[in-house]
Amino acid sequence: MNPIRVGVVGVGYLGKEHARIYSKLPGCVLAGIVDSNLKTAEVIGRKVGCPFFDSLEKLADVVDAVSIVVPTIAHRDVARIFLERGKDVFIEKPIAATTLEAEELVRLAQTQNVILQVGHIERFNPVLSYLEKNLKVPRFIEAHRLSPYPQRGTDVSVVLDLMIHDLDVILHLVNSPLESFDAVGVSVLSSSEDIANVRLKFANGCVANITTSRISPEKMRKIRVFSENSYISLDYQNQEGEIYWKEDGGIKREKIPVVKGEPLQLELASFIESVRQRSEPKVSGQQGKRALDVAVAIVERIQGAEVAR
Repeated sequence: MNPIRVGVVGVGYLGKEHARIYSKLPGCVLAGIVDSNLKTAEVIGRKVGCPFFDSLEKLADVVDAVSIVVPTIAHRDVARIFLERGKDVFIEKPIAATTLEAEELVRLAQTQNVILQVGHIERFNPVLSYLEKNLKVPRFIEAHRLSPYPQRGTDVSVVLDLMIHDLDVILHLVNSPLESFDAVGVSVLSSSEDIANVRLKFANGCVANITTSRISPEKMRKIRVFSENSYISLDYQNQEGEIYWKEDGGIKREKIPVVKGEPLQLELASFIESVRQRSEPKVSGQQGKRALDVAVAIVERIQGAEVAR
């Protein structure tokens, strides 16, 4: 069984972790990397033991698949180079800078009959797998994603940077058309929203409330899912959770069994397996576009309300 030849475009803050994982991942070989900073590419290439290239086209010539870990504004142009050459693509979230660009990438992947996976990493968090297996019909979902002010990514709304993780998870879990939503947000330290809250209402009656902030003194990544007679509380960050249910007139509580793991490693291993088996990825391009569609609509609603005031 020949190993999958994989490359990485962009080996900065997150991309270097892709390179690290691929260099050790069974079933694949890290065939090369590219970065706009040739010195960075050289340093990372030596560290993980792979060649670096000075163009995307040269990398495309030596790989079967690629991870694209560059600024969102460049996603469409970089991904097209590989998709047009029949290469399978993993692209970090959000899938693209606009919904039109996302649609273009999804269609191109379908036309070329190649795999397009989007990097919504919480889908590979071990605690979520428990929820997927044990969740009954959700009635109410509450998610909090808080972080200190970052040194990167503040050029886009917190909705597109952080909230989109929870949007993807909730759309996946509820699996029902989104009927309406209410959204508020405010910029504090950035030119775009630093804090946002949205309430989503689905056709099956489920309601979800998401609060996201990138100016919190503490980190928090939690989700609570309420169903009939029970609710599940999960902590993505610490990979732990509890389930509560009604029994004998009282409330019982139990720890959730979780086999901890590195979500990024699990995510990239899943991508390589999809490439090898020619199977639908766990987070497809279409699902990535769906999350982006909702995120963009939320940003437009928030910014439209600001203009109206």
